[in-house]
Amino acid sequence: MSQEESARLLELPSPFLRESGVLRLMESGHFCADELYEQILDGTYEKPFILEDEELRVLCFGMGDTQSVMRISDPYALDLAYTQEMMAFLLFNCQPRRISLIGLGGGSIAKYCYRYLPGARITAVESNPDVIAFRDEFFIPRDDSRFSVVQADGAAYLKGLRRKVDALLVDAFDRHGIASSLANLQFYENARRCLSPMGVFVMNLAGERATCVAHLEWMRAVFREAVIAVPVEGGNYVVFGQDQRHFDPQWKWLVSHAKRLESFFGLNFPSYVQELRRCYQLDVR
Repeated sequence: MSQEESARLLELPSPFLRESGVLRLMESGHFCADELYEQILDGTYEKPFILEDEELRVLCFGMGDTQSVMRISDPYALDLAYTQEMMAFLLFNCQPRRISLIGLGGGSIAKYCYRYLPGARITAVESNPDVIAFRDEFFIPRDDSRFSVVQADGAAYLKGLRRKVDALLVDAFDRHGIASSLANLQFYENARRCLSPMGVFVMNLAGERATCVAHLEWMRAVFREAVIAVPVEGGNYVVFGQDQRHFDPQWKWLVSHAKRLESFFGLNFPSYVQELRRCYQLDVR
């Protein structure tokens, strides 16, 4: 979406009487503000929208359903805990050359990778054109020689992918939860096939427990013992997987490596190592 088109977003006062801020919607032409407010509040509005105050710009699929958060004063920062945890893949491959992201949202992880991993070629795959339409609102980079946004179903894209990737980051949700096209064993088999020898698979799990358990079981069936599920603030789980027959993390080395990564990226990699080790040891007992 161009800057001119972005400026045509419908902007209304926040629907919360006690809070300042604005509501931005992808609407044009004739509209009734009262009807839009009613649809937003009762959950029948079908498009993504933005809620914004002086500090935060939030992409939502419904009231209480936060997809992405951007701190306006620092748009490239990772504001949500699970997005920070997903970057722990760098412990296992700190110089990825190719990164694929399934799910764009507000582009938090895509922007972070673009800024801090200049040697990586990044492809973000998003199925919902209305999400992509908010691209400029979240300062997602323009397509260039090392970054692109592709409108496609993530599972179908992965099935057709022939190039190996060093990091495959999955954060794909719609109004109903984890994207339904990902809910099968084949998706995870394709994910493993697409990984380079040192490649890392990372997925954000959230929503109904039964759904999360089903996805975790598919991951374990494919990646076997090379799966670590880490709980994070907000009730999410971030799951890491690698295509290694004999998965044996070198924890002592990872601790020292984490300190180097922390000094460069400004994220708490030492705590990520502790959580990864704790969850792995609990799981293998």
